[in-house]
Amino acid sequence: MGQRRPWEVDDGLWERIEPLLPKVERRFRHPGRKRLDDRKALCGIMFVLYTAIPWEFLPQELGYGSGMTCWRRLRDWTEAGVWQRLHELLLAELHAAGQLDWSRAAVDGSHVRALKGGPKTGPSPVDRARVGSKHHVITDGTGIPLAATLTGGNRHDVTQLMPLIHAIPAVRGRRGRPRRRPQRLYADRAYDHDKYRKLVRAAGITPLIARRGQEHGSGLGVHRWVVEGAFALLHWFRRLRIRWEIRDDIHEAFLTLGCAIICWRRLKAHSIC
Repeated sequence: MGQRRPWEVDDGLWERIEPLLPKVERRFRHPGRKRLDDRKALCGIMFVLYTAIPWEFLPQELGYGSGMTCWRRLRDWTEAGVWQRLHELLLAELHAAGQLDWSRAAVDGSHVRALKGGPKTGPSPVDRARVGSKHHVITDGTGIPLAATLTGGNRHDVTQLMPLIHAIPAVRGRRGRPRRRPQRLYADRAYDHDKYRKLVRAAGITPLIARRGQEHGSGLGVHRWVVEGAFALLHWFRRLRIRWEIRDDIHEAFLTLGCAIICWRRLKAHSIC
């Protein structure tokens, strides 16, 4: 057998996704054309995520249906909250396996160009004021994305600090209360505001944020590098390197799906070990 292509959904991931998908009953009267199999549609969505190919150019010979069919399925599943629930499910499995490090977390933002504009875009201060967006991510101590948000490219990183913390879901998987707060939070100088340090402490987290004006070598980088690694993994998906979607919810769907796939890879690596 040939090697599985990365955008093909393996059995383990499909077993987790299928129960989350909304059920669509086929009409008995005037049923029309048979509905494309959900797993094939998901493979089409994954193909676009991995390759960034325009929807209308999705190769028909792959058997994933038309690009418009896959786009509609992505839209419908996004509205049903499938991707967030998948991410939370995989986080719970990682937590149950002892693969989440809650002793520390790291946060950062990354610019992406938005070629078609749309909501949550703005002039990027690091890209000669070209229209762009920002991905904001908070990870656990090993680089697993706990939450991600999308803003305009002109939004300051620190404005998303508390929204990211609040976006961490209540992660189940072990006996007792669900876990949703790391013990310590590492961030670079962009987050150096005493107001936000107080807010982070009020949330029950110890902030460890580099201060502006001080020489490099604070020692915080040995803990913050994991979030840079998470961005490298997310932007390995070509659809996340550049924002092609005008609709912000569709781009956020790809972002959350990317986070879930990173979790799935870690979970599979742990089970193999």
